[in-house]
Amino acid sequence: MAERVVAGVLWIHLMNIDTPESRREKTVSIRDLARHLDISIGTVSRALNGKADVNPETRERVLEAAKQLGYVPNQSGRSLRQGTTNTVGFMIESTIETADNGGSFFMPVFEGVQSVFRRHHLDLVALLCGTDEDPASYLNRVVARRFVDGLIISATTRHDPRIDFLLERKIPFVALGRSATEGDYPWIDLDFEGVAATAVERLVGFGHRRIAIGTPASDLNLGYVFLDGYKRALAASGIAFDPSLILPANGNEEGGYKVACALLQQKPMPTAIILVNENMAIGLYRRLYEAGLQPGRDIAVIGFRESPQSRFLSPTLTCFRISLRDLGIRLAEAMLSALPAFENQYPHEKIELIWPMELVPGESDRPGSPSGFR
Repeated sequence: MAERVVAGVLWIHLMNIDTPESRREKTVSIRDLARHLDISIGTVSRALNGKADVNPETRERVLEAAKQLGYVPNQSGRSLRQGTTNTVGFMIESTIETADNGGSFFMPVFEGVQSVFRRHHLDLVALLCGTDEDPASYLNRVVARRFVDGLIISATTRHDPRIDFLLERKIPFVALGRSATEGDYPWIDLDFEGVAATAVERLVGFGHRRIAIGTPASDLNLGYVFLDGYKRALAASGIAFDPSLILPANGNEEGGYKVACALLQQKPMPTAIILVNENMAIGLYRRLYEAGLQPGRDIAVIGFRESPQSRFLSPTLTCFRISLRDLGIRLAEAMLSALPAFENQYPHEKIELIWPMELVPGESDRPGSPSGFR
């Protein structure tokens, strides 16, 4: 991520502030309260839990002392008794892409998720699976520790063993991304087909016929979905699919640079390219300028998502806009609908949602250039 998170678990407590009072809260136990009041631990416990067999005066004394001393319940003990942790995990794979640029995507999503969870006194935990660990094994370990009530998984692959694992164990989860893995589970995915179709249609309208595509160099399912949408859009425009125009690379600046190198080696060079990741455009621009070529003049470029980085490219990048915070809110609602404790507020429903994206026209694919895009 841009924030360079390196810990295995990142706690997101948006409302907690570390003060002397909050530190004191962590050390005052129910035993301390009982000793301070000179009454039994059982009486203190019953008073704190509102039991009817404690007289009002004693209850008031206990509650006032708890407030003054900064006592808070032991959540671990309460979780064991109730069978819940009031915590949801969000699993992220620490890849090249997330290490370099994941913050600009995931942090707004986290904020949207936590804005919903906060209302229900739930916490969000980001679970970072390192590049040296198998995601399925990592998830198995997380589940075995039982410190989350449900999971949001991301970076879904074509055939994702994590989905099979969670379904078999009946663990509530939501997938950010589709998969070819069968089963009845909620998922929300970005509209990769729509982006590919809109981009191809726009470029064909500008007169392009030789349109390349930069795809993920991995088994992420989004790459398959994006490619399928691209193929269908070409067919709808009467353009034959050319496998040599599929250019896989990492979804970062270095990947974009390599894609541009591959473009320059092709004869004839494609007149347009669609990128599956907006950060690839930065590296692609760099290599094109090194070769004396300009995006929007010598080759048309359409990026994926509008990001803080893409806004500073020149010429401005044609790409797609998405509200990541709203996406996070919908993910949280889907997660709550899968948790039994919230079935009255969020009735269980079948969620298979493709999240819309809006075209933001820029100058990187403008028609009518001096060179005519060759």
